[in-house]
Amino acid sequence: MQKIIIAIDGFSSTGKSTIAKQLAQHLGYVYVDTGAMYRAVTLYAMQNGYISQNEFNISDLISQLNNIELSFKFNTSLGFSEMYLNGKNVEKEIRTLEVSQFVSQVSAVSEVRRKLVEQQQLMGINKGIVMDGRDIGTVVFPNADLKFFINASAKTRAKRRFKELLDRGDNITYNDVLQNIKSRDYIDSTRKDSPLIKATDAIEIDNSELSLEEQFAKIMQLVKKVLKSQE
Repeated sequence: MQKIIIAIDGFSSTGKSTIAKQLAQHLGYVYVDTGAMYRAVTLYAMQNGYISQNEFNISDLISQLNNIELSFKFNTSLGFSEMYLNGKNVEKEIRTLEVSQFVSQVSAVSEVRRKLVEQQQLMGINKGIVMDGRDIGTVVFPNADLKFFINASAKTRAKRRFKELLDRGDNITYNDVLQNIKSRDYIDSTRKDSPLIKATDAIEIDNSELSLEEQFAKIMQLVKKVLKSQE
C-alpha cells in the first residue's frame, strides 16, 4: 500500500500529538512532534540566558543555531519517540509551563523556523509520516496527502492541560494555564512568519465534545478513505 503524508495542525493543547501518535502507531508510520523541536530550542535559549521574563536576545540565539542538535529516539517502554537536545533527553523539561511561556516567542523567529522546517521536510522525504504542529499543512508539507486542523475552546484546552500538569506534580493554577493558552493562541496566530492558520484544504475537527476514541474513529475513517483512493 502506498504511504502518505498526514499533516496535523491546530492550537496548543488540542491533543494534536495524541491523535498523531495514535495514527502513526496504527498505520506503522513515523511520528514527528514538531512542537517538541521548538520547545527544545526554547529550553536551550532559557538555559543559556537568551530569553527570560524581561528580555529576549534574538541575535545571540540565532548565532547559536548551528550548535543546537535535535533528534528523536524511540523509547520502547513508552511506545513513542522522545526529544533529545545535544544528546540529552529533555522530554520532561520541555513540557513545563515555563517553557510554554516562551515557546511561541522563539517559534516566531524566522531563522529558527527556517532551520527546523528544513529538518522536518527531510524527515518526510519517503512519506509514511504523521507530523503535527502549527504550519505543517501550510508551510512544511503544503502538498500533504491529508491535512487536519484540530480545534477546541480555550477553556476546554486549559482544563485538559491543567489536569495534565497537576498529574505531573507541577505547582500551577488553572488561571495560569488558561492565560498561557490565550497568549500562545494570539502569538501563534498573529506572527509574521508562518502564522497558525487553517490550510484551505484541511479538514477541521473540533474535539471539545469528543472522546479520544470518538476522535480517533472519525479521523481514521477519513484516513482510510484517502488510502483507498491511492490504491
